[in-house]
Amino acid sequence: MRAVPVSTRAGIRVVLYSHDTMGLGHMRRNLLIAHAVAREPLGAEVLLIAGARRATAFSPPPGADVLTLPSLRKEKDSSYRPRRLRIGLEDLIAVRSAAIRAAVLAFEPDVLIVDNVPRGAVRELDPTLEELSGTRKTRCVLGLRDVLDESTAVARDWSRAGNMDAIRDFYDAIWVYGDRSVYDLAEEYDFPQDIAAKVLYTGYFDQRVRLEFSGSKRPPFERLRLPDGPLAVCLVGGGQDGAELARAFANADLPPGFNGVIVTGPFMDEKLQDELRELTRERPRFRVIDFVSEPMQLLEHAERIVSMGGYNTTCESLSLGKRTLIVPRVTPRTEQWIRATRLEKLGLVDVLHPDALDPEALSAWLASDGGLPAKARDRIDLNGLARIPQFVDEVLGASAPPASAGRAGVRVAR
Repeated sequence: MRAVPVSTRAGIRVVLYSHDTMGLGHMRRNLLIAHAVAREPLGAEVLLIAGARRATAFSPPPGADVLTLPSLRKEKDSSYRPRRLRIGLEDLIAVRSAAIRAAVLAFEPDVLIVDNVPRGAVRELDPTLEELSGTRKTRCVLGLRDVLDESTAVARDWSRAGNMDAIRDFYDAIWVYGDRSVYDLAEEYDFPQDIAAKVLYTGYFDQRVRLEFSGSKRPPFERLRLPDGPLAVCLVGGGQDGAELARAFANADLPPGFNGVIVTGPFMDEKLQDELRELTRERPRFRVIDFVSEPMQLLEHAERIVSMGGYNTTCESLSLGKRTLIVPRVTPRTEQWIRATRLEKLGLVDVLHPDALDPEALSAWLASDGGLPAKARDRIDLNGLARIPQFVDEVLGASAPPASAGRAGVRVAR
């Protein structure tokens, strides 16, 4: 048997994990972090581990690559099933878990950053975390978006998943990708003192940096070949549960001279996509597209944005200072509703409850002259990406406690 070459590694290595069972938000957030840590002065080598097939459609920075896992689908009742493979869930998790463990151990990261789920989808990260805990060579960070859900649901779900124990045993720090003054996650979810001590608020992510690394491809706005005029864009995330908003937008009246674009997301049912195209077929100022690898290239041309209010889309609107209407998802999680209403109180977005959604309501908002929203940078912290390299340095500089200490005493800068 031929010997495997020994690695001649140099510099910092980072692994970013996202389970990606619904939509593309987790992967897109990790891709932004990858760009932040791959740049100088940190200059890290980055491996992104993702569960979304579309992960390879995004452009990773130099020094970064993507491992795509066989995909999972999250149902409305929060259960999971294989998205494509015709095998049992247990078998699929075994495949994913083994692939993650093998990749992480071979890559030997200095830092593992796990997005949203401390133990991974269906606890698929447990073997990897246990292995890393035994070696103590890799710092583990849990990255959380600003809002998870309403507090009782988080307490129930985290208790069922054993997340607090996992954080105590395996994680050195928790990075919250939001502004504490908008939503104090540790307080809202009543984190125990030792867990709260690991929390650091990075600030929201300024998405304008996406325009810097979007590549030389022809921008999606130009490819649409729309007539001259202002643009209104409707975004429904991955599209898995965006049918009602997309349909209402397709039936709405655009203001005179406006163009309208619906981005359905790659997970929207093909029959619904066909229905939307049929609804807009006789409307020359409408376009329906399923996916754009860089939404910022489209949104920078928009005068109005209508969205469901996921983390990344909301940060995009705030970063660009665009007038935005959020029609959030309220089931099975209220995350989008909580975020949207907090930002509405700051004068940064408009909000419409999905029970009040219809074409007439969208038509009225599109036609209204509400003026530009308040400047987001005057109201909230949007410097999260600039801080991430500093936090990597800090977590690498923290001394690791003995394995029996459960990592509860690791210092996290505030």
